[in-house]
Amino acid sequence: QILKQAPVRFDLKTLHIPAHSAEKLSSMKDVDWSSFLKRVCSLLDSAEKSTGAARSKLNLLSYLCTVAVHKEIASRLMSSQLFPILMQQLRAATSWDIRAKVARVMGLMALHTPGLGENVPVSEAVILLTELIRENFRNSKLKQCLLPALGELLYLIAREEEKGEHPRECWAVPSAAYTVLMRCLREG
Repeated sequence: QILKQAPVRFDLKTLHIPAHSAEKLSSMKDVDWSSFLKRVCSLLDSAEKSTGAARSKLNLLSYLCTVAVHKEIASRLMSSQLFPILMQQLRAATSWDIRAKVARVMGLMALHTPGLGENVPVSEAVILLTELIRENFRNSKLKQCLLPALGELLYLIAREEEKGEHPRECWAVPSAAYTVLMRCLREG
């Protein structure tokens, strides 16, 4: 069963960074972009010791969902230091709401990025998502959050390999990812 995702909303008042539009972000100079990205990464990397901190992180992730649907922004975010931090959050976050939102951001970035650099650790993300799905296989709600991101990353890798610009070893996909995906499709 595929659930339609609810539209993403974020609270402008509690966002700890300027809520620039995608157009503004794409026209930023490199220095401003780096500064903006550094603030986003430090906010995501902070510990979620209180409910307010977790809510703040969810709000930031919701904002990232709204800008990641633009090709240029998705591409810039995908090839930045944000992608490894998102993987770290996916691995270490105590809240499954945060993990689900991180997976959604990663999936949107993968869906909307037109190209992929060799240095983006997409294979690691595929391995991590595969492990999380396998560990929580009986939790259908979690699978519905994680599977779209896994599918988008696999599709992005397939698109890149089809272009033939990078060697096939660049983004190795473990067979476990396909096994988990087929099992999910078979068992629902």
